[in-house]
Amino acid sequence: MVHKKEPESEPRLYGLTRTASVVLTHLICFGFTVFISVLSRPGTSWFSWHPFLMTLAFSFFMTEAILLFSPEGSPIKSFSHKTKGGVHRLLQGLCASCAVLGFAAIFYNKHLNGKPHFTSWHGLLGLLTVCVVIAQSLAAMPLSYPSLAKGWSLAKLKRYHAASGLITYLLGSASMLLGLCSVWFAGAVREYAWYLSALCLVLSAFVIMNQVSRSYMAKKRFQS
Repeated sequence: MVHKKEPESEPRLYGLTRTASVVLTHLICFGFTVFISVLSRPGTSWFSWHPFLMTLAFSFFMTEAILLFSPEGSPIKSFSHKTKGGVHRLLQGLCASCAVLGFAAIFYNKHLNGKPHFTSWHGLLGLLTVCVVIAQSLAAMPLSYPSLAKGWSLAKLKRYHAASGLITYLLGSASMLLGLCSVWFAGAVREYAWYLSALCLVLSAFVIMNQVSRSYMAKKRFQS
């Protein structure tokens, strides 16, 4: 006989802290994107499109795409899971599109200036991140079209998608952190702004990791 475990209650303060952290992450991803937009002034050069589009892709679109499923701070919390899934796919599509365009902008800019490609950790990790984003988007197709998931359980596919999505997000965050070490960014901001920018990326990544891991562990407990 299997005894069902009673749901564990959590301290009210812990729940409020989680809600506050998600709300803060919404503000961070929007504020950081605006900050980079003002700093890069997209349209003034080919290079200017790179930091703008990459930040828009990972700091805004991808972060918001994941936070849609947050139990504490989703902007469409009252909507159905199907609607959330549709908005998630839209935001992820915009993320992938911006990432590809941002990569193309810096590639073309280096070509115009006769500079070598992928000579830094930022460039190499950025290339890997864009490839993973494209692969992640293609791998998610069976979740939208179950007929493609031949021989696969949709429940398992969702778990794999969540895990690979978290890896993709962390790669994007690491790429942006390395971008903060670039000559362009380090020369454009003061020291306190650099540390604040790095803190914003780290805090966002921590909140996203916490959300995805809690969701996965909750499903494991439910199934056990």
